[in-house]
Amino acid sequence: AQLEDTKALREVKALQTFFELLNTDQSRAFYGLKHVQAACGRGAVEELLVTDALFRSLDEATRRSYVDLVEEAKAQGANVHVFSSLHVSGEALQELTGVAAILRFACPDLEAIDE
Repeated sequence: AQLEDTKALREVKALQTFFELLNTDQSRAFYGLKHVQAACGRGAVEELLVTDALFRSLDEATRRSYVDLVEEAKAQGANVHVFSSLHVSGEALQELTGVAAILRFACPDLEAIDE
């Protein structure tokens, strides 16, 4: 159980950091598939936050796009956090499309992308 507690703690901390950046440095915190994919395409993702529910989507193309995103982020050395949709932090992330990223460097032009 202690391992699960540590994992949950890391997830909660990553989500807190994301929300703090969203309020203080928006060009380093993005959510939504298109924004996060664009950031990942630049090698900008430091922390990828994604809910497990996205991997259970009934649409195979949707599932594949999230699996690809996770693989690309990992290949770039990003820390990937998969949140349980049953946990409070997972519910909070799900309300924000279920996918978010904390960036290594600011990408203010990503804000122009339409979700």
